[in-house]
Amino acid sequence: MMLWQPTQTALPVAGRPESFPVRRVYCVGRNYLDHIREMREGSERDNPFFFQKPTDAVVPDGSAIPYPPQTGDLHFEGELVVAIGAAGSDVSPQDARGLVFGLAAGIDLTRRDRQRDCRDLAQPWEAGKSFDHSAPCGTILPVEQAASTLSGELLLTVNGQQRQHTSLGLMIWNVPEIISHLSRSYRLMPGDLIYTGTPAGVAAVRPGDRIRVEITGLPALTVTISEGDDHASQ
Repeated sequence: MMLWQPTQTALPVAGRPESFPVRRVYCVGRNYLDHIREMREGSERDNPFFFQKPTDAVVPDGSAIPYPPQTGDLHFEGELVVAIGAAGSDVSPQDARGLVFGLAAGIDLTRRDRQRDCRDLAQPWEAGKSFDHSAPCGTILPVEQAASTLSGELLLTVNGQQRQHTSLGLMIWNVPEIISHLSRSYRLMPGDLIYTGTPAGVAAVRPGDRIRVEITGLPALTVTISEGDDHASQ
């Protein structure tokens, strides 16, 4: 019997013929005060915490995303994504910028009902966060071309209606601080993606909905939610 060979997940890079092979996907939880207050959970002064998604959960701009099984409450979370291009462990915030390859728009899709179940049972968040197609990510813009992004804004719309809008400067932990904290627990490597957290305004989507994320200076990300195999039973 022939062994199955998995396909390497990779994302396009703006203006370059080569793609960005994805190694790991890290996500920051609770990095905007308004989202913490919206969800009514967690302290506003906690250090950042991280969870991971599988590499093959990453899907590119333009994807049709099947509504996942075992949920009736699929939420969008628009986020800035940092693509890592150099290795580093226990780096300082001052040195963290040297690890960044580029930036992109992303969406952390969440089975909110499953996430709440995990929280109530004091279990890890995987059931709510780490499912198929749950990490859409746009085209990566090399960091030298994205000078205005970190002081810019994020806008998420669903079917053309604004749902999330924030200044990236309102992150509790900024990008260099996020990289520094994460590098204390993991050796960051080229190919890593870091989803940096979402502002308030998260809400449910249904099949047929079109989600678009725009971040200052970056290529936009647009995905559509399609019918899933198990959706009719939800």
